[in-house]
Amino acid sequence: MIAPLKPGVTLARLNGPVIETERLILRTWRSDDIAPNTAMLADPASGRFITADGKPITDAFVGWRNAAIMSGHWMLYGVGMFVVEEKQTGRFAGRVGPWKPPGWPGFEVGWGIASDFRGKGYAVEAARATIGWSFATFEIDQIIHCIDRENTASQAVARRLGARKEREFDLFGHVADVWVTNREIRTV
Repeated sequence: MIAPLKPGVTLARLNGPVIETERLILRTWRSDDIAPNTAMLADPASGRFITADGKPITDAFVGWRNAAIMSGHWMLYGVGMFVVEEKQTGRFAGRVGPWKPPGWPGFEVGWGIASDFRGKGYAVEAARATIGWSFATFEIDQIIHCIDRENTASQAVARRLGARKEREFDLFGHVADVWVTNREIRTV
């Protein structure tokens, strides 16, 4: 909260779609997601592949700005990366979802899972649900995933989603692979 509200005053909130899977809730951003998102990006393994410069985020303001970009995508386009919340604990587990900033090579569903939640299949579960939701919501026949060539974990997620590596893209000054999930071959 930026300041206490006067009695009886409420502020507008974006109430976007909510997707539930067996173990996860995918929802729009709240202010209490800033700190765990910043913590996720402070982890060198996450920062290396998620941040624009490939460096961990160690500054609270930069973490806030990253969360503002994620939530701002929702405000500008009505869609964006969902916060991934673990149902059992209610904890922030990462972010997964549609992403298409200016200059992006296509409609992407990307993912980033916090280190405490890796190895549980959450990226695949959340991405699969978001891809299904995206195909049901948008008139698109393919979804891309921009993956750093050294990010073997994300490559494995893409394979499990039925995606294939299609081309290269200059992603923030280095070459990344563009993986594609087509509507007709998508695995459920």
